[in-house]
Amino acid sequence: MHFKRWITAIVALPLVILLICKGGSILFAIFICIVCMLALAEYFRIVFNIRGKSECSNSFSFQILAYVFGLMIILAAYINSFDIIFGLIILNLILSGLISLSYFKTNPSVIELTARQVLGIIYIPLFLSCMVLIRNDADGIAWIFFLLVLVFAGDTGAFYVGRLFGRHKLCPAVSPGKTIEGAIGGLTATLGAGLIFMNYFLKSLPLWPGILFFLSIGVVGQVGDLFESELKRYSGVKDSGSILPGHGGILDRIDALLFAAPVAYFFKEYILL
Repeated sequence: MHFKRWITAIVALPLVILLICKGGSILFAIFICIVCMLALAEYFRIVFNIRGKSECSNSFSFQILAYVFGLMIILAAYINSFDIIFGLIILNLILSGLISLSYFKTNPSVIELTARQVLGIIYIPLFLSCMVLIRNDADGIAWIFFLLVLVFAGDTGAFYVGRLFGRHKLCPAVSPGKTIEGAIGGLTATLGAGLIFMNYFLKSLPLWPGILFFLSIGVVGQVGDLFESELKRYSGVKDSGSILPGHGGILDRIDALLFAAPVAYFFKEYILL
């Protein structure tokens, strides 16, 4: 498993770096659209199949709606239109409510499908759109790498410190393998990686707000990881998919990044000025 994880990372990392550096903002937005579609497919496989019992008989319309609006939200982020993003989220909820009305007579639980679809739109396309918004800025390339380094450092630190020194369970009801020691190791790794990156590539950032930023990314990244684990545990699913050998699915790989991206955008735009 460890060998597969590292081989996958070694193969994928140069491609991601090349895309971020040389692909331009439009290719990056297209890449995020692809990631969004794959992650949504995995998300719906989880939330519409609770403990092996399919709830897809009425879910197809909700899924198609999510794919269409997910793409539009990412593209709206590409043109920096917050008004369009906001409007799309509202319209998606309205149309989801309209769809639910046609199914309610025969399936009153359709309201749960509606809630899961709306959650999926916020959880994946909206959060991923923050990556596109960050990339659009003049210093967007550096900030995308900054965010990826912080999240990767936190994941790696938590994983290996937890395996070596983990004794006390962090949240056993959700993820029995995660430990308090691992969480502290992840935060420490995020802080260290952030300080190093800032010292070499973003020297203009203020120190103490920067430290708050690193710790915030470390915390929300772990919350994002646990949130996806919560979804999988509730649905009785081990991995969101198998597209990435050693890592599982796309959603398994970006769970921490999804929660970290909007926090990074907020800090970049409003605090780390």
